[in-house]
Order: sequence, then C-alpha cells, then structure tokens
Amino acid sequence: MRVFHVAIGLALAAGLAGRAWAAEIELKFGHVGEPGSLFTASADEFAKRANVALAGKARVSVFGSSQLGSDSELLQKLKLGTVDFALPSTAMSTVADEFGLFELPYLVKDRAHMGRIEKDILWPRLAPAVEAKGYKIIATWENGFRHVTNNVRPIARPEDLKGIKLRTPQGKWRVKMFQAYGANPSPMAFSEVFVALKTGVMDGQENPFAQIYSAKFQEVQKYLSLTGHVYTPAYVTVGAKKWGELPAEVRGALERIAKETQAFVYKTAVAMEDDLLAKIKSAGVTVNTPNKDAFIRASQPIYDEFAGSVKGAKEMIERAIALGRTS
Repeated sequence: MRVFHVAIGLALAAGLAGRAWAAEIELKFGHVGEPGSLFTASADEFAKRANVALAGKARVSVFGSSQLGSDSELLQKLKLGTVDFALPSTAMSTVADEFGLFELPYLVKDRAHMGRIEKDILWPRLAPAVEAKGYKIIATWENGFRHVTNNVRPIARPEDLKGIKLRTPQGKWRVKMFQAYGANPSPMAFSEVFVALKTGVMDGQENPFAQIYSAKFQEVQKYLSLTGHVYTPAYVTVGAKKWGELPAEVRGALERIAKETQAFVYKTAVAMEDDLLAKIKSAGVTVNTPNKDAFIRASQPIYDEFAGSVKGAKEMIERAIALGRTS
C-alpha cells in the first residue's frame, strides 16, 4: 500500500511540475519613455508581436514612464531578475566603456550608416563587452538624433552654451562633450527633468524630438536648437542569467521578433520627426539651426580623449568613420 501511495504522489508531483512548466511565462519590459514617445511605440509593438507568436507560452507586459525605475535602476533589476527587458541608450556606456563610441558627436550620419556600424562594430565588438558584465543585447532600436533645448538663449555655436545648466543622461562622455562646449552639464534621471526645467534647477536638456515632445518639455522651454549632436541607439537588453533560464524556443522567438521590430522602429522614428518638430514649433518654442561645423571643430578633443583612454577605441572610431563613407 505504501508503494502505491508513493507512486501516486510522484505522479501528482510530476503532473503539477508539468503544468507549472507549461504555464504562460510573464515577462516585464521596463523603459523610461512617456506615452507618445518612440520608446513606448517600439516596446508596445514588440510586445504585441511577441504575445501573438508566443500565446500560451510567454507574455510580455510593458511598463513605461520609468514605472519600474530609471535606466540605471532597470539595468540593476535586469541582473536581479526582477525585470526581464530594458531599453537603455546612453546609459549603456556606464556598463561598458566601449559604448562611449555612440557618445561621440557627429559620428553617426544616418540610419543606413548606423546599420553598417551595427553589423561591423556593435555585434562583434560591443555586444560581447556587456555580456561580460552579465547582460545580453538581443536587438538594436533607436532613441534618435539629439537636440538642445533651453531657457537662456538660442544655441548657434558652442560658445553659446557657456554657463548653461544642462541636464544630460548618465554617461561620462556626454558630460565631457558639453563641458568642452562650455556648458555646465549634470546627469539626471529622465523622470526628474520636467520639474528641474520648470523650477529652473536646470536651464536646458538635450534629447530627440520624440522624447522632448512626449515629456512635454516644450511647455517649459523657450528655445530648441537643431544641433543633432549625437545619434543614440537604444538596446533591447536582458539579464544574461534569467535569459538563459527561459526555454530555448521562447528565447529564440523573442530575439527574432526584437530584431524584426527594428524596421518598425526606424519607420516610426522617421514619421515622427517632421510631425513632432512642427508640434514643438506650434507650442511657441523658438527653433534655430546652429553652425554644425563649429560644433564639429569643437568636438575633436572628445574624440582624442576617448581614443586615448578606451582600449581599441581608436580603431573603432576609424572603422565607424570609414563606414560613413560607404555609398
């Protein structure tokens, strides 16, 4: 009789284990974008596609507006396994110095150039650098071309930034760049920027149109200068440990869908640009086009410092520039 009861118990345990394994896996995707931002559109599209493809196996739920934390906090939570996906951009340079490549001003010319950099530099050289730190990038999306807003004056040349209190994201090379231009840059979580601008704690900030408009910075800023100083990719990032614990078929589908979503991200980003610039202007913000040649000349010290302080940086810079000459 005892043997019979043990056999029944084992069968029940096996059945329960099977049902637990087969239960739909809940996956959290956190990002800092506000409603209406490119980050929100991108993450929501990915989740929609993933939830159709993996129905009954896994479900992605998206939490924007820094609900699950700032970029730095989300990166910590990826390692802890309490968040499954994040979408850092500039913050990735705090994980691996090599990602400072994308902090160099005027390096990336356009999305086609970025595509060549992604293939030749990001996947073979940069992605392994973050894997060594416990993360894995499964796709590259976009934050976009960044521009300066402020409440002091239009920015036509680097010297116009002198003394301006400018919020930047985490990332020492962005700070160094604006210090070289004469500004007083300070890193700050994106969720804190609106209040800082409204109260005068910060005079200005720099972001792509999609982040500027969705965060309502046009309501608390007088000037937008179309500097286009940096193109920032965004990286669909997971914690390597928890990622490795997912079923192989789920990992494969999620990675494939994340990469396929890139085309949607780029198409959406292009569509947003003209529309959002017009909306920012209509909100009463004064828009000007700076002298980009002056900014490029003022940027050389940043290239020199990055090349001299990060292993392999000189070769990466030279390769990225060469890829920009490819027709």
